[in-house]
Amino acid sequence: MLSVNTNYSAMVALQNLNFTNSELEGVQNKISTGFKIGSARDNGAIYAIAEGQRSRVSSVAAVKDGIDRANSTIDVALAAGKSIGEILQKLKAKSVAAQADDLTADQRDALQADFSSLRAQIDTIANSAQFNGANLAVGSFNFNVMISDLGGSVAATGAGVQTAAGTLDPPVSGSALMTALDTGGTNLADGDIISFDLTSATNPGTFSIGVEITATMTVDDYVAAVNSASGGKVSTSYDDTTGQFTYLINDTYYDDLVVDSTADADILGKSVGTAPVTSAGSNVLVVNGLDLTVAGSMFSSFSTIDISTSSAAATTAANALETAITDLNISLASLGSQATALDAQQDFLSKLSDEIENGIGNLVDADLAKESAKLQSLQIKQQLGAQALSIANQAPQVILSLFRS
Repeated sequence: MLSVNTNYSAMVALQNLNFTNSELEGVQNKISTGFKIGSARDNGAIYAIAEGQRSRVSSVAAVKDGIDRANSTIDVALAAGKSIGEILQKLKAKSVAAQADDLTADQRDALQADFSSLRAQIDTIANSAQFNGANLAVGSFNFNVMISDLGGSVAATGAGVQTAAGTLDPPVSGSALMTALDTGGTNLADGDIISFDLTSATNPGTFSIGVEITATMTVDDYVAAVNSASGGKVSTSYDDTTGQFTYLINDTYYDDLVVDSTADADILGKSVGTAPVTSAGSNVLVVNGLDLTVAGSMFSSFSTIDISTSSAAATTAANALETAITDLNISLASLGSQATALDAQQDFLSKLSDEIENGIGNLVDADLAKESAKLQSLQIKQQLGAQALSIANQAPQVILSLFRS
């Protein structure tokens, strides 16, 4: 039917042309932005996933920045430790020289002056070993380094001590420790001490700590107390699902852990041998510092010695310095192992960030080769659609020919 009021062919042509223009606009937007999903309008579900992962990339970057600062702080402390180690060797040399019986009083006084000057230099170096306000060389300062962006714990496997499953009736992590232990058949009392001794089959020295049980201590408090007292060397966790404690050796210098107590503490790991265990772990690594000041426990044995008084005093100083040198080397090795752990985590986070960004790209990035081909096709369809609409618009002109004489 011919009608001047309704041109159905033109309406269909216009609809097709509008559809083609809409598709063409979408393709041009993808090409200009590089995204096939640039907003929630394109695909709400995928867009939400991508935005969540972008947020995680930012969080991982923040964690990496924190690890970089921690590594810098450790490097400064290690440099200070190396310099102090060199001073200790010089002090020992002065002490050995002062042991000679043929020295005059003036010569002994001169050696003591050098000894005192070198000893004072130790504090100067230790106090200067700061980075961003943190100093791992003074006062056994410990600080927490976030090693994961995840708020929950991160599984970890290694050597350690783990109590039997069902040690306590889960969940009790927020409950009073002594009450939970009494339920489990243990009679720990307020003031009892749980001790932890770290040793190595190949390295000298023992690291020991003690955690006092208090009447108000919760299971979470106990776990935090062990982590804090050990400076992160023992990573402690309690699993609400299995009802067991895990003490993971978190320092590569040591390979054996003994949990002990004068009280009945089998339920907390007493008498349990070291073995490969899997811990709930933590998203925080505690970096434990070294007190490298003369007044600290490591160097206190020679802090007041006067090597000018006698050969015996000089011998005592030499022996004390030999012990201090050994202790310093052990402590620096331990700090170095923590730096190595942070380096490994930093490397993992870099790879993790790359993979997350790659995953985001798979979700939202446009295939530009495909879109380019589609663009050319739509441009041709647009031209054909415009031509079809022009032809359809000319159809009513036929009606005029019916009225010509």
